[in-house]
Amino acid sequence: MEALGFAPSRSPVFLPRVSLSTVVDKLPFELQIGAAIPKWTGVMSARPHYATVSATGKAVIVSPESTPQKSDPPPPPLRKASPNDLQYTPGYLGAVPDRTALGGGGGDDTINAMAYLTNILSSKVYDVATETPLQLATKLSQRWGTNVWLKREDLQPVFSFKLRGAYNMMSKLPREQLDRGVICSSAGNHAQGVALAAQRLECSSVIVMPVTTPEIKWRSVERLGATVVLVGDSYDDAQAYAKKRGEEEGRTFVPPFDHSDIIMGQGTVGMEIMRQSEGPLHAIFVPVGGGGLIAGIAAYVKRVSPQVKIIGVEPSDANAMALSLHYGERVVLDQVGGFADGVAVKVVGEETFRLCRELIDGIVLVGRDAICASIKDMFEEKRNILEPAGALALAGAEAYCKYYGLKGENVVAITSGANMNFDKLRVVTELANVGRRQEAVLATLMPEKAGSFKQFCEQVGSMSITEFKYRNNSDKEAVVLYSVGVHTVSELKQMEERMKAANLMTYNLTENDLVKDHLRYLMGGRLNVQNEVLCRFVFPERPGALMKFLDAFSPRWNISLFHYRGQGETGANVLVGIQIPNSEMNEFHERARNVGYDYVLVTDDEAFRLLMHY
Repeated sequence: MEALGFAPSRSPVFLPRVSLSTVVDKLPFELQIGAAIPKWTGVMSARPHYATVSATGKAVIVSPESTPQKSDPPPPPLRKASPNDLQYTPGYLGAVPDRTALGGGGGDDTINAMAYLTNILSSKVYDVATETPLQLATKLSQRWGTNVWLKREDLQPVFSFKLRGAYNMMSKLPREQLDRGVICSSAGNHAQGVALAAQRLECSSVIVMPVTTPEIKWRSVERLGATVVLVGDSYDDAQAYAKKRGEEEGRTFVPPFDHSDIIMGQGTVGMEIMRQSEGPLHAIFVPVGGGGLIAGIAAYVKRVSPQVKIIGVEPSDANAMALSLHYGERVVLDQVGGFADGVAVKVVGEETFRLCRELIDGIVLVGRDAICASIKDMFEEKRNILEPAGALALAGAEAYCKYYGLKGENVVAITSGANMNFDKLRVVTELANVGRRQEAVLATLMPEKAGSFKQFCEQVGSMSITEFKYRNNSDKEAVVLYSVGVHTVSELKQMEERMKAANLMTYNLTENDLVKDHLRYLMGGRLNVQNEVLCRFVFPERPGALMKFLDAFSPRWNISLFHYRGQGETGANVLVGIQIPNSEMNEFHERARNVGYDYVLVTDDEAFRLLMHY
């Protein structure tokens, strides 16, 4: 069950430093460069920590038995929510913050805003980061009918913007505190940012990552001189260990987003955009995970050019910020999609939420297919491959421009990272054309008799079939699952009408993730399996995960279906069929909760009933 990604290793490429002016013309008020800002700590760093731990250059796997237990008092309970609680059309600007209860500003709010602005202007991030280019995407601009600008944060030395915030915070620590080392928890980009910052500041760093982290990622961190410790199956496990170890050893914990210095470091992206942009901007599209990047950009841009829209983009299955803005309070997601793992966050930051609620214009939600399409767009535009989170803003910008019919304006999309897990490329290539609406997934019922297959092909006509699956398993009716290339919406609609006129019932399954992830690989025919319950589980990608699952459910119940396919994520998406009488469903749910894997029932899915059951 362990998915391993193989890709050639490469050392970070350090781009030449480009100096920035610390003065921006025509600011709406006077600035005092270097003004102090009250440090936001929240639950992230209650006090300074001191100790010294040298890097070993070897990843250490810590077993659950030796993992220190978190002793901090539990934080106040947050509102629980599910991604499905808030869904709207891709491109629609939703989750617009309600600012009626925030007051009129002034006083401490104005001082805080000034401090963010001046500290962004005086940041030392360019000791390690580069001023990345703002590039016009010529092909996309022609296709969309608007000027699409790419802020190329994927060109940073660690291929992500994350080193900005990490270095900005760490560079402000006293030398004696740096000498005692830093620690962080991360599954990817933040880890590399902290490791590189520690290397430049000549301090030791411990990076705590989940055991499920692909080797290519933790090896990249090790090459920067950090000590890597692998703990637990999830980011939460890693974070709890890192905070506890930091307290015990005196290391400074470097949070991924919820700290004022982290936010200000990320805010230098906004400063660069405003310096580099040619002409007025309509909007800046920003990928959103915990909210550090968008909060920092908004803290700068909204004080300098308040007319520029700051629009966050989230995956529809990882929409913690949209839900938090919708409810007016931070929420904790019961589960989160892992495809765009760089923004797969269950809870946004407290300070990042405060800033977003005050400053941003809303959130656009996009699906996995659209993200894959944008990865392909970027490859065709610049011959660079973005990670899913890195292409998120581009997908949101396209959806927004199409939804509102935006033409002739200047929009900026931040390409935030390029640390792609090689195994994910297979999924990207399969879904990119679906995301572009250039491919449709269909199922057609046809009579199981001589000549019916020819009749089916006649109705498809000149459309190109890109995938076709059929298996005889009934004397009466056959099910064909296939994909076709699509040039126009009307072309697809006409084909569906031809099928209907020929009495060939056809279903458009293009938006059904169950089909695209699992059922397209299980076309063995339809069966009437008694008491079959269909579930989607997320298994941690580590040895032993399958046996833990089987120990909980087998031989108590018969497993009637099982499909696993590695997709380059820390969690494996697994489809399982189990024969469970209705009277025993409560027991099933109890056992599933004890296993601890996220799951959802999909027994009533229309496509499953169509393709797999009588």
